[in-house]
Amino acid sequence: MYIAIAGNIGSGKTTLAKYLAKHYGWEAYYESLIKNPYIEDFYNDMNKWSFNLQVYFLINRFNYLLKIKEEHENIIQDRTVYEDLYVFATSLFKSGLLSETDFNTYKSLFIFMERFIEGPDIIIYLQSDVKNLIKQIHLRGRPYELNIKENYLEGLNKYYDKWINSYDSKKILKIDIAEYNFVDKEEDFQKIVTLLDKKIASLGK
Repeated sequence: MYIAIAGNIGSGKTTLAKYLAKHYGWEAYYESLIKNPYIEDFYNDMNKWSFNLQVYFLINRFNYLLKIKEEHENIIQDRTVYEDLYVFATSLFKSGLLSETDFNTYKSLFIFMERFIEGPDIIIYLQSDVKNLIKQIHLRGRPYELNIKENYLEGLNKYYDKWINSYDSKKILKIDIAEYNFVDKEEDFQKIVTLLDKKIASLGK
């Protein structure tokens, strides 16, 4: 079983991945931000560093997916490789922060890598409005994220919805974090577990 958690910046992907990994005894793969050499530069100058950042994320997630393919274990992953192209790179390109040449190069690299990987059995999509995302971003207090603009997050939400709506609906579990406060309420986390169990059962896994 390979499950991935998708969602905008500050939606709670890492926290939910930790909770689910502990609950089910699954191995978790987390998005590495601390070691990312481009992340702080990107938020200071998105136009200059967007291509570097996206390629770095793509390569790291591709390596994770190769490990997942080899290990045949029950895995939960914080963010999917598909978000890199269909959400973040597309948003940067459409907003003029990634040139057409760089976007096409990036897309070609993604298409080549996609031939060697398999997608998640289930994607848990954490939906959130921008107001709540900003609140969570400020609560966790990563310095390089504190100046993220609302319109940037709004754009990402738009591309998230577009991508999720085009994906195989049988593999999508949507969770509105305004309705499920899994961080502070154990009963809300258990509701998510129940929904996930039903989704897994529906796939015959």
